[in-house]
Amino acid sequence: MKKTLLILLSMLSVSALFAGCMGKDSPNTLTVLNYGKYIEPKVLDMFEDETGIKVEYEEYITPENMYTKYKAGAIDYDLICTSDYMIEKLINEGEVLEMNYDNIPLVKNLDQTYFDFSRSFDEKNKYTLPYFFGTVGILYNKEMIDESKVDSWDILWDEAYAGKIIMADSVRDSFMVAQKRLGYSLNTTDDEKLREAQKLLIAQKPLIYSYLVDEAQDEMIAENAAMAVVYSGEAGLALEYNDKLAFSVPKEGSNMWIDCWFMPKSAKHKENAEKFLNFLCREDIASLNFDYVYYATPNTKVKDSLDPELQKNPTIFPPKEVLDNCEVLKSLDDEATMRYNLYWKEIKSAD
Repeated sequence: MKKTLLILLSMLSVSALFAGCMGKDSPNTLTVLNYGKYIEPKVLDMFEDETGIKVEYEEYITPENMYTKYKAGAIDYDLICTSDYMIEKLINEGEVLEMNYDNIPLVKNLDQTYFDFSRSFDEKNKYTLPYFFGTVGILYNKEMIDESKVDSWDILWDEAYAGKIIMADSVRDSFMVAQKRLGYSLNTTDDEKLREAQKLLIAQKPLIYSYLVDEAQDEMIAENAAMAVVYSGEAGLALEYNDKLAFSVPKEGSNMWIDCWFMPKSAKHKENAEKFLNFLCREDIASLNFDYVYYATPNTKVKDSLDPELQKNPTIFPPKEVLDNCEVLKSLDDEATMRYNLYWKEIKSAD
């Protein structure tokens, strides 16, 4: 079902792209770029019906993919949602417009805690609006692995699970796993430490079932692998479909991520973008998005309305002790970015 939905959404994205080419200068449009499967589709229809503003909607897979799309300059995006470190990179490059929160009054529904977290990449809270947050950990099948070992990243190198391990098809997420296993910061740029992490990932490669992002959740639900490195929201949704699954954030620490909306310098419809952001902060709309995406929401009205058991679900809403043991990804300079990308290509091409 999820794969069918992704195909349908991809088709809609293509249609939106053509629509954008035809009407990009219309004052009654809004051009949005977002992660795949990261908004309830009917939310877009509801916004169009209520405001008369046509949403031209496009998707991407990884922050690096988003950056390439945006920097190509083929489309004038009005709003983009992406992750902390990539937003920081674009802020540093002068590609992000300041927000006028006075024009987004329902921002009051968002917990200030997550604006405080956002200061790690948006120092004065001038550019971003939190959307979802969570951690990265191991989604595993309780009947296929030794649960006593899943509290450590070490299990991803256990030869007993050869051919049953899914790693993230993402340079920063996969390096994070190796870096944390080695006791290093996930933001290290020390070349010796990066090479050490690369050696670990190359040594792990014969054990890998596949490198995936969106599809990892589906593979685990179908029991095609024993464990997968996934985002906490994907894990939470997978647990709803298969009660053999569980989720662990290893004791060595992990990534605490925040995905936010921002207005890029290319924005031509800033007022429409503000209306859309205000719409997303509305309780009923944020609730629809939470039910669809199933990631932790910063919207206090939505969280407070949830069943108490769900509010305490550590997969969806990580406890403080887990978050305290996590780091937020930081933007890398051009040299470090090139080295990460080069070392990742070497990992993927290694025999």
